[in-house]
Amino acid sequence: MKIPALLRISPEMAPYVFLSPFVLLFLVFGVFPLLFSLYLAFQTWEPTSGLEAMKFVGIDNFAFALQDDWFWKSLKNTAWLALVSGVPQHLVAIPLAYFIHSSFQRMRNAAVGAYFMPYITSTVAIAILFSSLFSTDYGIINVGMQAMSHVPVLGWFMPQNPVDWLNDPDHIKPAISMIVFWRYVGFNVVLYLAALQTIPKDIYEAATMDGAGRLQQFWFITLPSLKPMIFFGVTLSVIGGLQLFEEPFILTGGRGGSDQSGMTTAIYLYRMAFDFNDFGAASAMSWLLFILVALLTWMTNRLFRQRSASV
Repeated sequence: MKIPALLRISPEMAPYVFLSPFVLLFLVFGVFPLLFSLYLAFQTWEPTSGLEAMKFVGIDNFAFALQDDWFWKSLKNTAWLALVSGVPQHLVAIPLAYFIHSSFQRMRNAAVGAYFMPYITSTVAIAILFSSLFSTDYGIINVGMQAMSHVPVLGWFMPQNPVDWLNDPDHIKPAISMIVFWRYVGFNVVLYLAALQTIPKDIYEAATMDGAGRLQQFWFITLPSLKPMIFFGVTLSVIGGLQLFEEPFILTGGRGGSDQSGMTTAIYLYRMAFDFNDFGAASAMSWLLFILVALLTWMTNRLFRQRSASV
């Protein structure tokens, strides 16, 4: 079948034609929203009034954000959740990945798949599951803690009454942190396991012949070799932790919980835009959050560079 001349594509233009759908979608759904949010950050706008209701206010939205107590509280909540849920992920994922790599042979893929399963599970399903687990009266977590309260020694550390995890301001953040840790530790295990498989086995064999034990090999061979992947994983944790939204949003009903203890910055941005109809302030806060993420990522990069240079 002969192709009409109008439909023929020259070899020089073919790459651009095939890339054009992606470029068009990227411009419409990626670049345009980004630039429009930057434009909105200097405007005051209520979307129900139409585009003609926009009014330029300069840096007033940024000044409002920096003086807003709720914004600072949301940043503190976000930082707390990012640290408490993010740091243990790597402290557990690295030795766990090393254990799977060195001890599992045939069942390695099954073990990795089991740990990776929470990461690919729907966030809504996870939040509903943990809402039941954290239930005050019938949740298995409270039931288990009440059972352990009768065990000698362990009972000293267990509460005597059921904990209201999702309504008590002192327990909302720990509950969210446990969910985030449980969901993302498997993702980090996969990252570190992939990095472990790139380390030559000859190094471990030479270390074994020199009398190095498992702990010495882990400390002097494995950890230094994992530094690039640790940097990558920590960077992802910093970015993801500061953008935490889905888990606390579903668990707290989108309101941040009692005393706003579970309200992250991403949730506050959402509420500022869609609950309070102030898209200008929400855009300004989003760009302040972007600056904070970029700053912490840069600091993480500098920290790992300095440590690599000192080794």
